[in-house]
Amino acid sequence: MTAQTTYFEGPKVTNGDIVAYAKAKVNLPKETVDDRRGQLDYLKRRLEFWIAEHPDYNLRKIRGSGSVTKGTALKGSSDADMVAYVESAAVGGVSVPEADLLMWLRDRLIEVYGATKKPEDFAISHHAVGITYSSGLKVDVAPVIYEGELDDRGHLVTRQGERVLTSVKLHLEFIRARKSTHGKNYAQLIRLLKAWVREQKRTDENFRCKSFLVELVVAHLADEGWQGRRLDMDDLTVALEQVFAFIAGTGMRQRISFADYYSADDLPAQTGTAMEVFDPVNPNNNVVKDYSLADQQTLSRAAADALDAISEAAYADTKGRAASAWKRVFGPGFGV
Repeated sequence: MTAQTTYFEGPKVTNGDIVAYAKAKVNLPKETVDDRRGQLDYLKRRLEFWIAEHPDYNLRKIRGSGSVTKGTALKGSSDADMVAYVESAAVGGVSVPEADLLMWLRDRLIEVYGATKKPEDFAISHHAVGITYSSGLKVDVAPVIYEGELDDRGHLVTRQGERVLTSVKLHLEFIRARKSTHGKNYAQLIRLLKAWVREQKRTDENFRCKSFLVELVVAHLADEGWQGRRLDMDDLTVALEQVFAFIAGTGMRQRISFADYYSADDLPAQTGTAMEVFDPVNPNNNVVKDYSLADQQTLSRAAADALDAISEAAYADTKGRAASAWKRVFGPGFGV
């Protein structure tokens, strides 16, 4: 009797399944994105109208800055982000206490936008002034201390109270250039990874991986590849596997920087921090300098677990078993 040969038929959960899952469970619906972008645009136009009538006004400009503007927002999010450029001299310079800066900004926002809103709709929150709307949308407006530098460069106040030079305009150019080069799956990959981070934080409140770090890891792999392979933007199952393999394989000990707006010679010497991922606009800003060795190890282990789950899913003999493995990546809400 001749033994039967078993042939591997390929992964049971495919790129199409991941795309469908993302559309159903991960992505902020397009109509919601459009509505929120419309609200951000309204705020921008309202300030521009005010400035046209008050050319010496010390709140100089307002710009969309967060995931809604970048096209990487997740389903279930109820806020949007903007930055407001504040004349440095009007608030006492770059070293102004953050509490005073936020109070000044709140008063200006009420002055410009508050004619049809109640003062209590403008509230100081974490490093920003929140504007709440009847729809439930909250727009967080963070102040940037502006001294007239080119390309909308200004100083943002960090959680540690430091003033960090940055540029929302250049950050948006940075991600839009890569979206243009790599197509729609570029932003989709970022959203899926942010969904993975959200699931990690659901099960471990100490897990750390900020959205900006996700964006920069994807940008680095899209630019440079890893181990001689380009980042596969045609198949999200492969792209996710590559990102997790990079994080787990390097332990995030590899220095990451970009050459869009400065050269490698502008980077500082080794800082001795657990991780070094530099702001593409400012070579002196290691965006994860406050991450501890424990944070780095936790991130690496979580990526290794996700990589194992994707590998198990790839060789599962039924779609149900493959989906169960993917649930280890995205949580119990994953389904195909």
